[in-house]
Amino acid sequence: MIIKKTRAVNTTASSSAKLVKAVKRATKSSGTATSRTSKHADEGIPLSVAIRRRIQAQNARFHANDNISAFIRPGELESLVDEVAQKMQAVLESLVIDTESDHNTKNTSQRVAKMFVKEVFNGRYTDQPVLTKFPNVSHLNELMIIGPITVRSACSHHLCPIMGRVWIGVLPSKASALIGLSKYSRLTEWVMCRPQIQEEAVVELADMLEKKIKPIGLAIVMDADHFCMQWRGVKDRDSKMVNSVMRGAFLKDVNLRREFLALMERK
Repeated sequence: MIIKKTRAVNTTASSSAKLVKAVKRATKSSGTATSRTSKHADEGIPLSVAIRRRIQAQNARFHANDNISAFIRPGELESLVDEVAQKMQAVLESLVIDTESDHNTKNTSQRVAKMFVKEVFNGRYTDQPVLTKFPNVSHLNELMIIGPITVRSACSHHLCPIMGRVWIGVLPSKASALIGLSKYSRLTEWVMCRPQIQEEAVVELADMLEKKIKPIGLAIVMDADHFCMQWRGVKDRDSKMVNSVMRGAFLKDVNLRREFLALMERK
């Protein structure tokens, strides 16, 4: 979206009225779909550059697996989709794909841009889902297992799909907070919907859950297929990656860990 800077005007009543009308028209048009471009409204630069500058001004990190929603203003995601679509079109042209006469790829750049920003990498651009906490009134302190939760992610090395399952084991204390079962799935999806590597994704999910619930013990296991191995490279269809994070009681108590793993395998 672009708001054109108005040139200096005379201080007459008529010119002032024209200026007010121009500003109102520009402000109104900036909120409509027809005015969307990849330019930042205030500076006339690509929106991605404006967002990057906001992040850098706060000395924040913006790696592929980071969430940057705090630096995105309302309404900017649509403009970001348009900017990505323009650059994706250039990629298709560099791949020597005739998107003008090929009906299958005519709007591929827009579809891919929307997919990246609003779907497969959505966890980068949207706020963390609200996780309503409940007091542990019954003083529950028995093992709970949630899963398997279906996860979809992407390898940050090649942007190839990662498809897998996650199991979460929680041993609450009497003072722990409890969250609804669906919230485990929502938070897991939010973390996974970013380009990343599996090892870091599981650790990040564990950190968030541990901070939110404050359990005695927390265990997470992820089992996934990596298309960067199956679709390209060695093209090994049978390779999977399984990794785990154990915290608190799951690290210290062998029997608890064994119980979790045994129950997990039955699902």
